[in-house]
Amino acid sequence: MEQTRDFIVIGAGPCGLSSAVELKKRGFNPLVIDKGCVVNSIFHFPTFMTFFSTPELLEIGGLPFTTQGEKPTRLEALKYYRAVVSHYGLDVHQYETVTDIERHPDGFTVHTVKRDQRQASYTAGRIVVATGYYDNPNMLGIPGENLPNVHHYYKEAHPYFGQKAVVIGGKNSAVDAALELQTAGVDVTMVYRRSAFTKSVKAWVKPVIESAIEKGRIRMYWNANVTEITPDAVVVDQNGKQFQLPCDVVFALTGYTPDTTMLEKLGVHIDTETGVPEHNPDTMETKVPGVFIAGVLAAGFDANSIFIENGRFHGQAIAENAASKREHAS
Repeated sequence: MEQTRDFIVIGAGPCGLSSAVELKKRGFNPLVIDKGCVVNSIFHFPTFMTFFSTPELLEIGGLPFTTQGEKPTRLEALKYYRAVVSHYGLDVHQYETVTDIERHPDGFTVHTVKRDQRQASYTAGRIVVATGYYDNPNMLGIPGENLPNVHHYYKEAHPYFGQKAVVIGGKNSAVDAALELQTAGVDVTMVYRRSAFTKSVKAWVKPVIESAIEKGRIRMYWNANVTEITPDAVVVDQNGKQFQLPCDVVFALTGYTPDTTMLEKLGVHIDTETGVPEHNPDTMETKVPGVFIAGVLAAGFDANSIFIENGRFHGQAIAENAASKREHAS
């Protein structure tokens, strides 16, 4: 049986939840659907991760976020966003995958499959797509990338104690993983295509990783690319010279890209150069009436330009626009 809502929000990350909170505050009845758990991406972050931001910059809906330290941990963030869902009584369908969205003259029908494989359908006048990007790692496109010893996500170091690990990449996720692995007794080698770390690496971590490399605790190959992965080694090309690095595990931490397939099917134009869906940044509505975006989807290929800190305000823009239209209609 179909259920009808004012809004359907696809994605229960911080920006999707923020959209639902702001809509509910203004009298709407949003449904949030996510193929994983609440803030699924944060759940899959490294176990002992600490955020760059202070807690107030991660707050949504005006609910205070208190932490023990200056910067919140992953565990504190999970607890906070659960509290947001409970405090505002959000209707969140977890572990339910959106399989299709039909567009019709008076709105949309969203088709899903639940965890137990039951199918469901929901109708709404408007939808918010807030699916993030963490589910779509940037693939290297090289032989051996799908071997079982290759990971595009890093969780924690303990399972790799006493082993050889190669970390591909040189931004925050790669740097954090390399440092944590080395501290846990893992033999770590990094391979990075640039000649130095960029300014995007956290200011308080950059000198630590540079010191570890300088002192030989972590080996670093600059201006280098992994061209093949085998069960027990990686093949590296550095300035035209090829060689092998023996290893037990590979962490290909080369970033993530938003999946715009759902938006494109609805008729939303995606800029081929920037990857940004065509939308009004003041309202977050795309050129397809009733289709809104929230969070990192609005950043296209430049995922580092939108975080929770600024993406959380997209929900407010969406809700204010919807409330304004309702007032004018009445």
